[in-house]
Amino acid sequence: MSTEHVFQFSYLAAAALFIFSLKWMSAPATARRGVLAGEIGMLLAIVGTLLRHDVVSYQGIFIAFLIGSAVGVPLAYLMPMTAVPQRTALSHAFGALAAALIGTAEYYQHQPHGFVMGAIVFETLLGFLTFTGSLMAFGKLQEIVPTRPIVYRNQNVLNLALFGAAVAAGVMLIMHPERTWLFPIFALFALIFGVLLILPIGGADMPTVIALLNSYAGLAAAAMGFVLDNKLLIIAGTLDGSSGFILSIIMCRAMNRSFTNVLFGAFGQVQKAAAHAEQRPVRSITPEDAASILDMARLVIIVPGYGMAVAQAQHKLRELYDLLTKRGIDVRFAIHPVAGRMPGHMNVLLAEADIPYDKLYEMDYINSDFAQADVALVVGANDVTNPAARNDPKSPIYGMPILNVDKAHTVMVIKRSMSPGFAGIDNELYYMDKTMMLFGDARAVLGNVVKELGATVKV
Repeated sequence: MSTEHVFQFSYLAAAALFIFSLKWMSAPATARRGVLAGEIGMLLAIVGTLLRHDVVSYQGIFIAFLIGSAVGVPLAYLMPMTAVPQRTALSHAFGALAAALIGTAEYYQHQPHGFVMGAIVFETLLGFLTFTGSLMAFGKLQEIVPTRPIVYRNQNVLNLALFGAAVAAGVMLIMHPERTWLFPIFALFALIFGVLLILPIGGADMPTVIALLNSYAGLAAAAMGFVLDNKLLIIAGTLDGSSGFILSIIMCRAMNRSFTNVLFGAFGQVQKAAAHAEQRPVRSITPEDAASILDMARLVIIVPGYGMAVAQAQHKLRELYDLLTKRGIDVRFAIHPVAGRMPGHMNVLLAEADIPYDKLYEMDYINSDFAQADVALVVGANDVTNPAARNDPKSPIYGMPILNVDKAHTVMVIKRSMSPGFAGIDNELYYMDKTMMLFGDARAVLGNVVKELGATVKV
C-alpha cells in the first residue's frame, strides 16, 4: 500500500471515528467509548497529516510536539476536576489561535483571491475573537477577572460598531487582497471585539458562553479546511461547530433565554434584593438531624451544584449513596443542564466518583419525581432550584426551567452561607417551612452526615 493510500485511509477512518465519537458521547453509558474513539481518530488524523507530501521537514514538528506534550500532560494530570471549565476555555483559545495564525500565514504567503480569501477572512475573524474571548472566559472562571458583568455606557453600540469595522475590513481584504497593511488592523479589531464580547457576560452564563466559543473554534477550523483543501478539517470543524451551536441552544432553553440576551443582557449582575438575604429567618439543622431524616426516607433525590464542585464533595456523596442504598433507600441524582460552570460539569464530577450512570437523571426526566421524594438534598446548587423562576414575574430568572426541589416533602440544603448564586438573587427555597439548611463546606458536612448515618443501625 502506497503512502498516499495510507494517508487517505487514515483520514477516512478518522472522519468516521469523529462522527461515532460525537454519537457515543451523547449518552453516559457510551461516553468513555466516545472519548476513546475521538482520541484514536485524532491520532490517525495526525499520522495521516505527517504522511502528506507537503511536509518537507519534521524537525519543527518534533520540537512543537515536545513543547506541546510538556505543557499538555501536566495540565491533564495536575488540574483538578473543578478547573475543567477553565481548561476547556484555554483549549478553545489555543485551538482558535492556531486556526487564526495558519490563516494569517496563508494570506501573507499566497494572497489568494475569491472564495479562498473569503474563507481566510472568516477563519481569522472567528479565530482571533475566539482566542481573546476564551482567554476572558478563562479569567472569569478562574476569578482573575471579576465574574460579574462589566458594563459601561453604550457598550452594545461600541461592540457592534467594532464588529462591523472588523467585517468591513475583512470585506475590503476579500476585494483587495494586495492591501496587506489592512490585515493587522482587521486582526486587531477581531482581538479587541473578543475581549469586549465577554466583559458584559456574568458567571451565570458561562455554560452557554463555553459552548458558543466551542462552536466558534470549530467553525474557524472548518474554514481552515477550505483554505488548506483539507476535507478532514472541514468535517471535524463542522462537527465541532454544529455540536457547540446546538449545545448553546440547549443551554439557552435551559435558562429560558435567547442568544442576544446572553451576549448583551448582562444577566449576572447582583440584584439589590440579595443584600437583604440575611434578614430573613431560616431553619438550620445539624448533620445528626440530617442523618436521622435521611435514615427514615424511602426516596432521596440529590441535586448537585457548583458548591459541590468547589468543595470536591462528589466522593463523600458516593459514600452517602452507598450507605443509603444498602439500607434499601432509592437514591437518584437530578442534573440541571446549566448546573456548574460548563455543560456536563456535574456528570463529569459524579462519574469521577463512580456513581452509576443510571442514577443520573436529566431535569426533564426527574422533575415529576420530586413530589414523591421524601427528601431532596441540595448540595451547592442555587439558581437552578429557585422557585422564583416559576412564581415571580419580576425575577431576572423568571421562566427559566428549574428542578422542582420545592415539591419534595422535605428539603435539605448544604451551603456555605446565605450568599446568592451567579444570578445574584435570593433563593426563595431557603425560606420555605419544609427547608432545612446545613451550613458549611459541602465535603465536611457530608462527611459528618455519613459518619452519623454509619453509626446508626436501621431497624
